[in-house]
Amino acid sequence: MLLYRILVSVFAVVVLTRALARQGRAALRERLGRGGPKDGKARIWLHAASNGELSSVRPVIRALAEARPDLSLIVTCNSESGVALAREMGLDARLAPVDLSWIVRRFVRDWSVAAHVAVESELWPNRLFAVPGPVIVLGGRISAKSARNWARLPDLAARLLGRVDLLIPQDAASRERFLSLGLPDAAAGPVTELKSLYAPPADLTSDHAFADAYPRETTWLAASTHKGEEEIVIAAHLEAKAREPDLRLILALRHPHRAAEVAALLREAGLDYALRSRGDAPREVLLADTLGEMARWYSQAGRVFIGGTLTDRGGHTPFEPAHFGAAILHGPDVANFARPFARLLSEDAAIEVETASDLAEGLAHLSDPASQALAGDRARAALGAETDLADLMALVLPLLPE
Repeated sequence: MLLYRILVSVFAVVVLTRALARQGRAALRERLGRGGPKDGKARIWLHAASNGELSSVRPVIRALAEARPDLSLIVTCNSESGVALAREMGLDARLAPVDLSWIVRRFVRDWSVAAHVAVESELWPNRLFAVPGPVIVLGGRISAKSARNWARLPDLAARLLGRVDLLIPQDAASRERFLSLGLPDAAAGPVTELKSLYAPPADLTSDHAFADAYPRETTWLAASTHKGEEEIVIAAHLEAKAREPDLRLILALRHPHRAAEVAALLREAGLDYALRSRGDAPREVLLADTLGEMARWYSQAGRVFIGGTLTDRGGHTPFEPAHFGAAILHGPDVANFARPFARLLSEDAAIEVETASDLAEGLAHLSDPASQALAGDRARAALGAETDLADLMALVLPLLPE
């Protein structure tokens, strides 16, 4: 624990300095755990790294609100985009306090934290030790490399995982690694890929004017793209449009602040585009530079290329496009979702591409509405939920304080 305190103190200096320099005094206060209501109202502290992880637990958040309306949530994220998404969901949210014991104790005291829910790999020792109530980990994930690093601190790892009351692992390998590091057998829940529980926002409605401009069968979506992928997407669109003149593209950026950079690429390619944040009239390409609307784009596109798979980012979720019955295309880098992507390929429910020409060929192969529907049905069947949400909540709810 002494070594951890030294390392996290150095880390804290970097985080706090960056918060002040890039985000201002308000962000610094949040990173220092200041600004709690101090009202004595019991809360569950839910922490997710960013908007992707937060989106994965949206069904659990909804179910929790229905089952226990008396318990409020305070959500923390490491990124501003995650905080913004939580607030769009109507939740109290702020940047996560750095994991220094005196900062965490202040946060727990001022927000009257009664339980802690961590998402995926966000296990921070001082947080787990400071929370007086139960600790639940949803979608627990630990790589072989991280497990080896934790194994160098066996006492701390065992003490940390001994504090966990329930860990729902996202894959069998992570489950075994957590157990080998000291997770009690009784705390190890069933393997569950949280993103398979995905349900679209309740307020998702059809925009008929938009649907007329972007018919699903002739519209494709490049979802959550990263730097270096947009050039490939644009080149593929131009090549595919030569065969399919009515083709439309929704280009949804993983990081909306890159909109000006990507708009320049579209102009250079001679493509007419509409900027979503500006409310432009529909054009051949929609540059989606907003947060919280991905479900709308999935529902609008018959073909979806999943971003982050042509970079070193490990890829983004295939579960959401599969839910909407979209035909799926992706690159080879799928480390974040290796198991579901392998299932898609084995069920002939996705097309793997590496180049712009590959992507254009894949789009052409799926240009027929019947082919799109068949691929979408296969994707939906391949990625059906392994664990029912009701079964998951049956494990979580008894642990929460009355």
